[in-house]
Amino acid sequence: MNKDVIIGLFSNIKGHGPLVHHLTNNVTINDCANATLAIGGSPVMSTSIEEVADMVQLADALVINFGTIDDQMYEAMVIAGQAANTKGIPVIFDPVGVGATPFRTERASNFLNKVKVNIIRGNATEVYALIGGKAITRGVDAGELSISKEKLALEAADKLQAVTVISGETDVISNGISSVQIENGDIWLTRITGTGCMTASLIACFAGITDDWFSAAIAGMSVMSLAGENAKNSLQANDGIGTYRSKLMDEIFLMNEAVWEKGVRFK
Repeated sequence: MNKDVIIGLFSNIKGHGPLVHHLTNNVTINDCANATLAIGGSPVMSTSIEEVADMVQLADALVINFGTIDDQMYEAMVIAGQAANTKGIPVIFDPVGVGATPFRTERASNFLNKVKVNIIRGNATEVYALIGGKAITRGVDAGELSISKEKLALEAADKLQAVTVISGETDVISNGISSVQIENGDIWLTRITGTGCMTASLIACFAGITDDWFSAAIAGMSVMSLAGENAKNSLQANDGIGTYRSKLMDEIFLMNEAVWEKGVRFK
């Protein structure tokens, strides 16, 4: 990891304004669009089978999120993913809930066989399921695993040939050779919807301006974790989760190379 490379991405993202095409979770679609705008990107949320391939031609990165997947959405995701592969733009895959049901797990496996994914972002249970592991999970919440997140990230990145981001109390990012751990964050990030989905959007924004997927993944994940920590620290005594949600978006908007370099903590 080169911190100077990541620092450079912050100024580049504001200047370039990468267009990120999302086929994402209906529950969090507005959050993802706003997070993309806050960091300096431009979101488009088209899901129609008839136009996703054409929309990809305009985009700098593609986000695929399994949060509210159904058969029609899956078909559109494959079309969009293959169009992104042909164009040569990065595909960021968020395997929400994979491992919870056979439907999701089978669709994820099929998707990875049909589309080259560059970056995967999920919790430990979801990533474990992608490489054939069995774990107990509750919906989209991570379960307990016998393998460490560090080993899992390395193994998944190597097996899936994609930079792998595992979120949690400590976030782990691996390219199959090297790994980075991010120690920022706050438990309140788990108490509002959309933080994982928004993280995929942030990663995609950075991936849309570089072919260094490892640095892009570190940048996007660390922005969310640091913004979540800073938002919690800025709360007043009587502020609650609604105020925290608003402050989280503010902190993403205010994030720049100086704030990031001062606050980020790597292990």
